[in-house]
Amino acid sequence: MHPVNPGIILQIVLASASPRRQELLKQIGLDFRVMPSHVTEDKELLGTPSELACQLAMAKALSVGEQLRDSLVLGADTLVVHRGTVLGKPRTKEEAARMLLQLQGDMHEVITGVALIHLESRKKSIFHVTTRVFFKPLTEREIWAYVASGEPMDKAGGYGIQGLGAALVEKIEGCYFNVVGLPLGRLVEEFKKFGVYVLK
Repeated sequence: MHPVNPGIILQIVLASASPRRQELLKQIGLDFRVMPSHVTEDKELLGTPSELACQLAMAKALSVGEQLRDSLVLGADTLVVHRGTVLGKPRTKEEAARMLLQLQGDMHEVITGVALIHLESRKKSIFHVTTRVFFKPLTEREIWAYVASGEPMDKAGGYGIQGLGAALVEKIEGCYFNVVGLPLGRLVEEFKKFGVYVLK
């Protein structure tokens, strides 16, 4: 529980079932509850990938915020973009392998859109953060070995940098935590606008 203004106690709600986002918020010591949104991640919406990420993040935050108007609701959506194409979560092992074959030896962008809303005070903050990720050249054998681990199946772009997927990455430019699911450095600054201070 955190004060948004003097005398007001603000509850933080994460509108996501993502265990990775939950771990990131715990890492910076936040007290929060989880209430997943049921917004369909429609990648056919119009706009640039960054606009799409922000639209989806806002839709998730609003779907929960409308039920909890006195809470600070956090919605987020992470997109993997390679040469202008948005890569979602693979549905099959074959699709995961095809994605990784595209990404190997090349650079892609990870864009996380974030929405913070407090409907009772009509305050909101919407932003996105982009990280450039460079994959090492990979053989088909290495790709299939990674796919066999099962790690790609619930992750945009078919990999998780915080797990075995770290072995695929040559370097990154930008925020590491953004690739995991939340740009913590920027998020901490945006929280201050709502009276939430990680470092008191």
